[in-house]
Amino acid sequence: MTLVIRETKETSIRCELTRGSGIATVSTGAPFLDHMLVAFARYSGLDLSLQATGDLPHHLIEDVGICVGASVGGLLSATAARYGDRTIPMDEALVHCALDLGGRPYYRGPLPSRLYDHWMRSFSDNARATLHLRVIRGTDRHHIVEAAFKALGLAVRDAFVETGAVFSTKGGVALRVSEPS
Repeated sequence: MTLVIRETKETSIRCELTRGSGIATVSTGAPFLDHMLVAFARYSGLDLSLQATGDLPHHLIEDVGICVGASVGGLLSATAARYGDRTIPMDEALVHCALDLGGRPYYRGPLPSRLYDHWMRSFSDNARATLHLRVIRGTDRHHIVEAAFKALGLAVRDAFVETGAVFSTKGGVALRVSEPS
């Protein structure tokens, strides 16, 4: 389980993530964001409990992306597959996601929504993930964004598969950050 709590003047977020069956309890005050997080949890197979409040949609969506990303990064084991690659159709939309949870953040989009494109970048940076999203086709922004969250969820599910081996020619990578005394 990972627990991330983020408090700023602009937002208050509590995010708990565990390996499970994709059950989500989400309350952000932003119905579409709640819908995307529930879809992400369902498709990733991770249980998500998230409560958040914020002053502006931009701050709320960005900070939720930070917390969910940090939770995913903190939950991954050294012997997980690390990689995931999925394409999701949703009506006229078709979105491809390629993911590496190997510790090097990089995001390449874009999505046709500035706020949700920013969510993906915040997620990628804080999960320390390489994340490529390609909108292959689509006209409805809701369908495109939802297909992207579902594709990301399934790619995360694939990346979390336990292999019993470290998938890196470097072997296990340890990074420790200490607070100054």
